[in-house]
Order: sequence, then structure tokens, then C-alpha cells
Amino acid sequence: MRLFFACFSLATALTACSWSDVHIAPARTASVAPVPAATPAGDKVIDHTVKTIDGEEVSLARYRGQVLLIVNTASQCGLTPQYEDLEALQKKYAGRGFTVLGFPCNDFRGQEPGSAAEIKAFCSSKYQVSFPLFEKVRALGDKSPLYRTLTEEIEPSLRGEIKWNFTKFLVDPQGHVVARFEPLVKPLDPQVTAEIEKLLPQ
Repeated sequence: MRLFFACFSLATALTACSWSDVHIAPARTASVAPVPAATPAGDKVIDHTVKTIDGEEVSLARYRGQVLLIVNTASQCGLTPQYEDLEALQKKYAGRGFTVLGFPCNDFRGQEPGSAAEIKAFCSSKYQVSFPLFEKVRALGDKSPLYRTLTEEIEPSLRGEIKWNFTKFLVDPQGHVVARFEPLVKPLDPQVTAEIEKLLPQ
């Protein structure tokens, strides 16, 4: 219970900060001719290799062509119930080429202390999570490579330090991060679903 109120209090305080809850990348314009030597910064996201919650090494390139929502998650946070909405998003859009990617993270008040097996069991039993879960990442300090890219190497308007659990990055089918939603923006918020809908085939 103390952890719940600690997370809730800090999350509430964050809303008073100067950062915006929703960041959308500027619209991309078509170039007259391709520039073969340059790879868009956003492509680095799906070029990362990570480990699943079961310890299997996989390349995120397997998700090229899909719309992704990358989220740093935690099991003992006041925002943990967002797992329910994330699973609802997964069920709603999976058939259209969308998936949530969950990356547990213990950097914020130690709110994801469990082992990989404990996290997997919790997500399965409590929220019936069906979307892919991965091994814990570091989002602060000595960051995991994926989160170094997400905070330092993507579209400049979307960069910046992760403030708390359940920060969400929307990735288009080409691998570009096109939107960022801060922790208190719920997964089923119309702002989120509208941006997802823009990227999915109609």
C-alpha cells in the first residue's frame, strides 16, 4: 500500500511539471530522391537485439512492418493497472498489425523488484498479458541500449529522460518513433488510439 501511494503521489506531482503529456513527431515529408547512405534515427529502435522474459535473444527487426507501443512497466506502481489497458489495446489491434512490447524496469523507486519468472507470473495471473514481455531494462543512468536510443537518438522533439514507469513510445511500421505518451496518459486515451489508428491499415 505504501508503494501505491508513493507512486501515486510522485505521478501526481509530475503532472505539475513543465513537460507535455503527449509528444507527436513533426510530419515526415517525402524527399525528392532517396539518400542511401543515411538511415533514419528511428530505425535504430527496431535494429536492437533484446532478450525476452524467458531469456531468448531476439532482434526487434522481427517486428518491422508492425505498429509498436514500447512501454517500460512495473508491477508495484500505482500505474500498474495500465497493464489492463495495454492488454485491451493488444486485443483490439493485434489483428491489424499492432503489438505492445513491455520492458520491465526497476529504476523508479524499485517498483519492479521481482525476477523474470515472478514478473511473467504476475502479468499472466493478474492481467492475462498476451503481448511480448522482455527482460528488465535500465532506463536511467547506465541505460540499456534500447533506452539510450529512445531517450537520446530518436526524433529530437521526442527525446528526453524517462520520468516514470509506463512511458509509451509509438513506433511506425518503418521503425520510426512517431509519438511519445507520458506515464499518466492511459493506453486507451483517445490521444493514443487516434495515433495508433493513423498508422494501421484501414
